[in-house]
Amino acid sequence: MAHAQLAPSPLEASQATTLPVIDISGLRSASLIERTRVSQQIGQACRDKGFFYVIGHGVPAALQQQVIDQAATLFALPSEEKRKVDKSLSMANRGYEPLRNQVLEAGAPPDVKEGFYIGQDKPLDHPDVLAGKFNQGPNLWPADLPEFRQTMEAYQRELESVARLLMQGVALSLGLPEQHFAAFCEDAMTTLRLLHYPPQPTTAAPGEKGCGAHTDWGGLTLLLQDENAGLQVWDQERNGWIWATPVPEAYVVNLGDLIARWTNDLYKSTLHRVVNVSGNERYSVPYFYSGNIAHEIACIQACLAPGESPKYPVISVEDHYKNMFRKTYSM
Repeated sequence: MAHAQLAPSPLEASQATTLPVIDISGLRSASLIERTRVSQQIGQACRDKGFFYVIGHGVPAALQQQVIDQAATLFALPSEEKRKVDKSLSMANRGYEPLRNQVLEAGAPPDVKEGFYIGQDKPLDHPDVLAGKFNQGPNLWPADLPEFRQTMEAYQRELESVARLLMQGVALSLGLPEQHFAAFCEDAMTTLRLLHYPPQPTTAAPGEKGCGAHTDWGGLTLLLQDENAGLQVWDQERNGWIWATPVPEAYVVNLGDLIARWTNDLYKSTLHRVVNVSGNERYSVPYFYSGNIAHEIACIQACLAPGESPKYPVISVEDHYKNMFRKTYSM
C-alpha cells in the first residue's frame, strides 16, 4: 500500500499528512488470501478517516478524461442553454444546478459551485417511477452536446462495477461474507454529479468556499478530480484540514453516513470540504453509490463491542436521503 503526500493548506495552517493509496486489483483475484490482503488495507483506512485513494480499478484513463472534458464543455454553455436542463424541471433531482444553490455547511454562505446530476435513467412508465419512489425518473440530457450522454452512461457502467467490488472488499474487511451487501447493491441508487468550482473569490464572504464542510450521505463515494487541488479532509487527530491532492487516474474513495450507521461508527464518515485556491477553473466528478432505496440499514452486530448498543435507529436508504435533502435544499 503506497501513500500520497498531501501539501499544507495555503488557505490556513493545516497539518501535512498522508492518505493511503490502495491497489484494489487484488479484489478480483481468484485467491481468497489476496482478496483478504486488500480488504485489510481497506478496513484500516475505513477505521481511520474513511478516506483513501484507489488504483487498479480498471476504469480507462481515456474515459476519465472524456468525462472531465464533457463536464467542462457543459459548464461553458451559456446560462440560457444550461437552464433548459435545470434541475427544477426534473422529478428526480436530475440536471443542472446553478451556482450557490446548496448550503452543505450549516451557517455558512451558499456553496460556490455549479453542478449537473445524472442518475439511473428510468422512463416515466417504469414501475418505480409510477410508484413515486424517491429520486427515480429519467435524466435530463443537454441537446447540443452529442457525445455527452454516451460518455456519461459508459462511465456510470464502469463505476457501478467498481463500487460493487469495493462493497465486497468492505464486507470482507469486516469479517463478513463477500456477498453480505448484495441486496444493498441490487438496483442501487447512484448519482453522478459533475461539478465546476470557479477560483476562490478574493473578496469571498466569511466562510464562503466552493463546498462547505459536510459528510457524504450514502454508501461509497468515488471522486474523479482534474489536476487542480481543492478537496480537504478533516484530520481529527491533528485537529486540522489536510489536502486530498489529485493523483493521476486514481479515485478518492470515502465512506458515507450509511456505512457509518451500519458499523456503529467503527468505519468513519468524515467531514470534508472544497476550497479552490488553485487560481484555475476546477472540475471534479463524484459518483455516489447509495444502494437500493428500500434497503434497511441496521447496525451490523459484529461491529458492536461487548455491551455496546447501536447508536442509530434502523432506517431505509430512501428515508435517510429524504431527511438529508430536506436539510440542504428548499423542498
